[in-house]
Amino acid sequence: MDSIYTITLMHLFAALIAGGIIGIERSYNGRPAGFRTHTLVCMASSLLMLMTVYQVQLMPDIPRELLRIDPTRMGQGIMTGIGFLGAGVIVKERMTVRGLTTAGSIWMTASIGILIGVGFYFAAAVATLLTMGTLSLFRLIEARLPGLYYGRVQIRMPSETALSEDAIAGIIRDHDFKPSNPSYHLTNDGKLYEFKMTIRTRNASSFSKLAEALAANRNIREFDLMRVGE
Repeated sequence: MDSIYTITLMHLFAALIAGGIIGIERSYNGRPAGFRTHTLVCMASSLLMLMTVYQVQLMPDIPRELLRIDPTRMGQGIMTGIGFLGAGVIVKERMTVRGLTTAGSIWMTASIGILIGVGFYFAAAVATLLTMGTLSLFRLIEARLPGLYYGRVQIRMPSETALSEDAIAGIIRDHDFKPSNPSYHLTNDGKLYEFKMTIRTRNASSFSKLAEALAANRNIREFDLMRVGE
């Protein structure tokens, strides 16, 4: 029985280290599910798998014919539960979705915990290193890759002096944006003309320049410029 205690400690400490390493990266980047969350997820997954894999040693008084060892069923149950936790860190704020990467890291941490629980230390170590590389190194690569940045602009103007769609689109194009999907509304008993449009650019700094141009235009009473993305 002493050996099972040693095995339990080894697995749990390994899970603590693996989950903690991934959690530190999330905490460093200001994510709500960080160091403690990832550590607990990894240890919990490892503990549940330990109970499945070593149930004969943990329950020696129960006849072996009554015990059915099927670690895959426990793994499926763990991943189902992690789905609820992962969904809890995904936040949709207007047109922006945040927390997808953290949800993915929680899912990966649970998988690493399962590997540690069944004793696949090599696979768990490799998965931990690859996860850290994905979260940290890939962040730098992603920042340097060319890509499109999407946004949504909403402009409100007095109906009497409202700019035409071509004039507004011209301002947007002058600041390195491509407009699409326009929509129009009259509000405040027809006194305000509201114009909405999806915009995209390859230069993230164009958002601040467009905001300055819209603020300086006297025909525009109010505007709302929002970048869409995580």
